[in-house]
Amino acid sequence: MPKVSEDHLAARRRQILDGARRCFAEHGYDRATVRRLEQSIGLSRGAIFHHFRDKDSLFFELAREDAERMADVASREGLIQVMRDMLAAPEEFDWLATRLEIARKLRNDPVFHQGWAERSAELSAATSERLRRQKQAGRLRDDVPGEVLQTYLDLVLDGLVARLASGDDPTELSAVLDLVEDSVRQPN
Repeated sequence: MPKVSEDHLAARRRQILDGARRCFAEHGYDRATVRRLEQSIGLSRGAIFHHFRDKDSLFFELAREDAERMADVASREGLIQVMRDMLAAPEEFDWLATRLEIARKLRNDPVFHQGWAERSAELSAATSERLRRQKQAGRLRDDVPGEVLQTYLDLVLDGLVARLASGDDPTELSAVLDLVEDSVRQPN
């Protein structure tokens, strides 16, 4: 049996993740059946589940990738920039529907809730560290604890995701982010 290269395995894994993301976004987690995943990905269930234990692990990997991308931007530029990026190019954020599925599963699935808490810690830590640095630099309000600011920004993010997924006009939401940004900054 010929040996498969690491590049081929990585490309196959990427193909699976990209197709699964489309399937979850279109059908939701529960309606993304194995047959639909096969159709969207273009591979057999054997090929898909050779790389991922089950549908949950596939979904978790997508959620982990999304959290990692957001954490990277949040660490460098802040959580509000993550939201501004969403508004500037919503078509590049096909994971919005995945994030809505995550919120639904968090409410209804205790096992998923525990696993997600472990995986979302990276975004939370990046946001917390960014807020700490901004506070130390005197750019953020000092009359509100950092944990409260972080929860506030998380709530705004969740609301923004819901509005974008509902089809709201991103240009109208930009003024809301201006208001949010002004509300966390240190007054002049």
